Amino acid sequence: MPAMVHRGRGRRTISEINMVPFIDVMLVLLIIFMVTAPLIAPSVIDLPSVGKAARPPDEKVEIVIGKDESLDLRIKDKTTRLPMDAILVEVARAQVDKPLGSVAVVISADRNVKYENVVKVMDSLQKAGIQRVGLSVVLAK
Repeated sequence: MPAMVHRGRGRRTISEINMVPFIDVMLVLLIIFMVTAPLIAPSVIDLPSVGKAARPPDEKVEIVIGKDESLDLRIKDKTTRLPMDAILVEVARAQVDKPLGSVAVVISADRNVKYENVVKVMDSLQKAGIQRVGLSVVLAK
């Protein structure tokens, strides 16, 4: 109930907010967070590592994505600029009559190419039934 104070002729009520319960609740929450924070394990991302292939590929077909998002196909040191549909046909042709997984497809992209374009190429290869697809990387020195 608000306190009544007599000043002068009239009566006036003084409304105050009691901050003590608010401070008590905040201190309890602070202690709870301080105790539980070290117990929460950070999420672990299992990233792929380089050089874990069971065996190196017998042949390599390389798809190069340039700065201008053009697609080049490199088979046995022969580079040809082709659209995606023609690249799928050529990759399938390179894998004909070869043991499964002996021909690897490597995607090399310029550093400035959007990741979305690399994913589109990978998706197209996957839909075409290409089994062994990898990304070309440059190891930091």
